[in-house]
Amino acid sequence: MDTAQTENYKYYSNYIDHSMTTIQLSTDAKALLGSFGTKDDTYEDIVRRVCAMAAKEQLRQFLMGSENTITLEEARHRHDATWSS
Repeated sequence: MDTAQTENYKYYSNYIDHSMTTIQLSTDAKALLGSFGTKDDTYEDIVRRVCAMAAKEQLRQFLMGSENTITLEEARHRHDATWSS
């Protein structure tokens, strides 16, 4: 294979095992999505990057959230009440 054929094969071989689908977006949503990428990014690159960032943000909110938590002072008080007898 010559260099052009090799490069072409490398590019398309990445997609052999991947099923593709089509999603519909409004023109505005497409433009908004495109604003998160560079000229070298595909829409799939952008979606994957945005999803990864969203997952990290959800984890951060879960770990740093105050729902169902107690203060360190309250934890010490409960510990002392339970184990100091």
